[in-house]
Formats: sequence, C-alpha cells, structure tokens
Amino acid sequence: MPAPRFLDIEYCQTDDALFPTAMAWSLEDGRMKTVVIAPSDDWLPEDGDLGDIDLLYLEEQGVPLIELARELHQDLPDQTVFVDGLDPDEILVDLIFTAVGQEAPFEIAPISELITGLDSETLEDRRRQLLFEESLEPQLPENGVYALLLMAREEGLFDEDL
Repeated sequence: MPAPRFLDIEYCQTDDALFPTAMAWSLEDGRMKTVVIAPSDDWLPEDGDLGDIDLLYLEEQGVPLIELARELHQDLPDQTVFVDGLDPDEILVDLIFTAVGQEAPFEIAPISELITGLDSETLEDRRRQLLFEESLEPQLPENGVYALLLMAREEGLFDEDL
C-alpha cells in the first residue's frame, strides 16, 4: 500500500478575503515540503484589510502560484491527500488552481477517511495532543502535517523509520 499523503494550509480570513498564505504537504517517503504563498491580486480585498497578515512578507518570500501548482502536480499526481478536516482546505486548493487556470491533480479527504477506527472528535483530540507533546506551533502548516504523519504511523500506516 502506498504511504498516505497529508496536506495542511494556513490562510488569511477576514470579512472580505479568504486565501492561502502557507502550505505544507508530505511526500511518499514521509518527507515534507513547505512554502509561503504569494497571493494573487484577485484575492486581496479592496480596503487592504488583512488583519495581522504581513502582505509584504507574502509578496517577497512567497512562491508564485504557477510554481506552487507545478510542484503540487509533480508531488501529488492522482493522489488522495488527507487533511485535518478543520479548515476550508478544498476551497483554498481550488483558489490556487483556479488562479492558474488548472485543475488540482489530487483529491482532498479528511483524516477520518484514512483512520476509520476513531471518530472525528477523538482524531482531533489526538492531533492536538501530539502538537502539544512535540512542542509544535499549531499555526505552522508543517507542524500540522507532521502531527498527521505521526497519527498515521501510530495506526501502522507507515514504517517505523519515518
């Protein structure tokens, strides 16, 4: 069985905007990639209010959407990619690929479809517990992916040497 893949997206959400700001995903061998995302001008509200999001940082450090789309096509083709199920991940992925005029190369499913022996609430409690035990900042997407990888390993879905 191929190793499951995981994804986590951090995002900006205000009254007038919803867009991804950073993303992490796992590869078949359990390694992770993480990027800051340069926003599309179409995503930005006219009033410029992004709450506590540093737009200059995103614009200077962020990966252009076309490069992000290309990398996701290379890393996750024809995959089911599992997410924590808490965020509007499908909407955020659609925003990325719509901005570059492409279809997403993968399907998104909640972790509860991979780890079926536990209900969603128990899965979320375990994810939070792992973040706490590992002293991980929950708002960093790579930490969200790492927690999901640990959960999958606990369920025997990965080799122990991950």
